Amino acid sequence: MFYTFSYTPDADDTEAAPHEMEMQLTAGIVHQVDVLFQNGCGHEEFVQIYNDNYQVWPTNRGEKLRGNATVISFREFLELTPGNAKLTAHIWTTLPNDFKEVIINIGLLPKRVIQPLSFEELLAAAAGL
Repeated sequence: MFYTFSYTPDADDTEAAPHEMEMQLTAGIVHQVDVLFQNGCGHEEFVQIYNDNYQVWPTNRGEKLRGNATVISFREFLELTPGNAKLTAHIWTTLPNDFKEVIINIGLLPKRVIQPLSFEELLAAAAGL
């Protein structure tokens, strides 16, 4: 399943006070992430995605995703557990006006679909047990 979230930042959304968009998901494995920056963003709209207070994307802490007429798309294997299946996008801009919508798509599947066998089950199968 894919979840889609979008937000159009405004002048009040600064790096010091970004918009925090809660993205409620279900338990499972995040296997795909796409962040679309519309034409006109000019690399001046920014996104960081957190799990609790831990920045998960981009992986290098303190950095941010940005682009212009760009889809940043990557494969992932991030497990979200029951009761902790919410990510938060911090979105802000340095544009003075003409703000563009940022779209975040998250692909999520149950763990049994992504990883049908446990490590122990794989070892037993390899050993012919």
